[in-house]
Amino acid sequence: MEKFKIGYTTGVFDLFHVGHLNILQKAKEQCDFLIVGVSTDELVMSYKKRLPVIPFADRQEIIKGIKCVDQVVPQSSRDKFSAWEKLQFNAMFVGDDWKGNELFTEVENKFKEVGVKTVYFPYTTGVSSTIVREKIGH
Repeated sequence: MEKFKIGYTTGVFDLFHVGHLNILQKAKEQCDFLIVGVSTDELVMSYKKRLPVIPFADRQEIIKGIKCVDQVVPQSSRDKFSAWEKLQFNAMFVGDDWKGNELFTEVENKFKEVGVKTVYFPYTTGVSSTIVREKIGH
């Protein structure tokens, strides 16, 4: 397994569940320093057309409290390359449910040009914030 100096991953992290924890732990196993971008409420609204159940400030605090996370930053744009320009990470960690998605294919190609590796992790089946939301009737 390749070990990276600085890793980066992002998410909404609404209704935090074991799938979220899995990706954070797997990411930390592969890097010395893990930066996590938490999507702002405004960003989520812009593409999901609904607000997260848990407000941004609370979701950010939850992620800050996880021992495998070294730094938390707001994600106010889905532009991962712009995030790299600010944070200078060596690897971007992503759930494999995004593999082949136009957004990630484009950024993966741009990352290759600057030596950043995109690492896909298996999606945790059977759990998602959408499933949790449906179970609680929200």
